[in-house]
Amino acid sequence: MAVVTYKCPNCGGGLKFDPASQKFACEYCLSKFEEEALKDKFPLEEAPAQPQTEEKSGAAAEEAVVYNCPSCGAQIVTCETTAATYCFYCHNPVVLAGRLEGKYLPDKIIPFAVPKEKVTEDLRRWLKSKSFVPKGFFSDDQVEKLTGVYFPHWMVDCDVNTRVEGTGRNLRLWRMGDIEYTETSVFGISRESDIHFEDLTKNALKKADAELVEGVQPYNAEGLKDFDMSFLSGFQAEKRDMEKEDLDLAVEQEIKLYASSLARQQVSGYDSVSLNDQCTIKKANWSYALLPVWVLTYRDKAKDKLYHYAVNGQTGKVCGQAPIDKGKLNLATLGVGLVSFLLMLLIGWWLR
Repeated sequence: MAVVTYKCPNCGGGLKFDPASQKFACEYCLSKFEEEALKDKFPLEEAPAQPQTEEKSGAAAEEAVVYNCPSCGAQIVTCETTAATYCFYCHNPVVLAGRLEGKYLPDKIIPFAVPKEKVTEDLRRWLKSKSFVPKGFFSDDQVEKLTGVYFPHWMVDCDVNTRVEGTGRNLRLWRMGDIEYTETSVFGISRESDIHFEDLTKNALKKADAELVEGVQPYNAEGLKDFDMSFLSGFQAEKRDMEKEDLDLAVEQEIKLYASSLARQQVSGYDSVSLNDQCTIKKANWSYALLPVWVLTYRDKAKDKLYHYAVNGQTGKVCGQAPIDKGKLNLATLGVGLVSFLLMLLIGWWLR
């Protein structure tokens, strides 16, 4: 497996994709390059990998794989699904090209569009609005751990034929003298529609927090580009460990449920309805894509709980939960209780 690093042709420093300029930037000489110029004029520098695996014990064993950094020769330790990372010693971005070859080669990618500086600023503003967040989560060191990660997803386009049949009833009530009359009108209902779904997106990584990754959706499909390895430079990336067969049943049920609800919305003008529907998926096209997420994690040692904060790397949508410092919360509760008690004493003294 090849280990790839993108080098600046001017100074030899590591190149990283810059979301703000949508160019490849060198943080040493500040040069910037367009994607096409990088691919056409500056070939990638590759070094042969020397993989070594260490099996972890347990039912959910995960492989740790060791590679040599092509820049400094240091060993890079990754888990088996990591496809892009950093060298701990020289800090150059490293792409494990072999992880994204063959059937694992993505079809599409949405490059990062929201820069880290903006996400960091928004995070600090969000944290300042939280009164009971632990100091450790609010520290600059913690905020600087914000990491850009490309997560693997399956995206589905499909055509669905939906038929809805049943009966609708309308009631009419009126009174003549002491007699009340009821008229029931029964109508046959038949609706048929062809619906096209595009870019239904599903997480393709088991170990990722599904709620976290799915919570930052949706993505704008107009930002999809043909996959190129260079977009990974400067970010972390994961390869999928879920195949479309693992998701096929859940995706089919979701598509049919949504198609049925859309078809039923076309039935109106009745007091009550009784409907049966049938959905048939005519054609489904699956594509494999890497989608950008800014991720921050914090471990609350007191609770031994891991908190996640995620931001959509394309749109900036936020998903996360801030930890609560029980000490701050208890002090605030005690303060409110004490103030209330003193107010009650003051009111009682004044009413005497």
